[in-house]
Amino acid sequence: METHPVAVITGASSGIGAALARRLGRTGFRLVLGARRAEALNAVSVDIGGNTHTVVADVTRRADVVRLRDEALEAFGSVDVWVNNAGRGINASVLDLSDEQFDEMMAVNVKSALYGMQAILPHFKERGHGHLINVSSFLSRVPIATYRSAYNAAKAALNALTANLRMDLRRQFPDIHISLVMPGMVATEFARNALGGTPAVTWASAPGGGPGPQIQTADDVAAAIESLIQSPREEIYTQRGQPDAVVRYFNDVGAFERGLL
Repeated sequence: METHPVAVITGASSGIGAALARRLGRTGFRLVLGARRAEALNAVSVDIGGNTHTVVADVTRRADVVRLRDEALEAFGSVDVWVNNAGRGINASVLDLSDEQFDEMMAVNVKSALYGMQAILPHFKERGHGHLINVSSFLSRVPIATYRSAYNAAKAALNALTANLRMDLRRQFPDIHISLVMPGMVATEFARNALGGTPAVTWASAPGGGPGPQIQTADDVAAAIESLIQSPREEIYTQRGQPDAVVRYFNDVGAFERGLL
């Protein structure tokens, strides 16, 4: 990777996106930060210092994502890493979901990332290398928070798009890396900003026994993503125990679900 690589991060005004921007900024990355909230976005940029370009953008609009890419290329000439991080949750069970709620979850959590993938991959293909990172969720794999139903479904769709894109590129573009990041419970504004709020955690112990989930900080997740950029892999979980829980779930879905009760 070049001495001063360029990273584009969506949802960079707070939470994981802001924490990742600060981490990468400290290691010499040139950054292009996208988010809807101009004041909060600019505060992150000022905190980081030089070599940071901000773009006020609503990533549920394809034109805004294309503009984010174009401004990144205009500012720095190339992009090495693109992180689709923007997302939002919801508090609604499957039977209570409205059309509008479901559509918003798909727009914010899936279509925004699809726009990012379709915007940046032609540039990566032209250069022959690059790293696309999609931030998903542990909830996309196991049904431990059913009040997030549409969010979980959207992230599961994102997982599938990510894997299919990776397979499409593997043979012809081995130096283009496509990665999926699955955080667990993270202490950010995400819970407060979820549509309908966020109820108390409904399970106190890990499925199959053992202590319940530990809450990570945004910087914990950012550190995991920074490590992923340094050593690309297909998927990472950001909390210990998550891969074991996923294996237990798919080995015996019924037993896992009964254990949650």
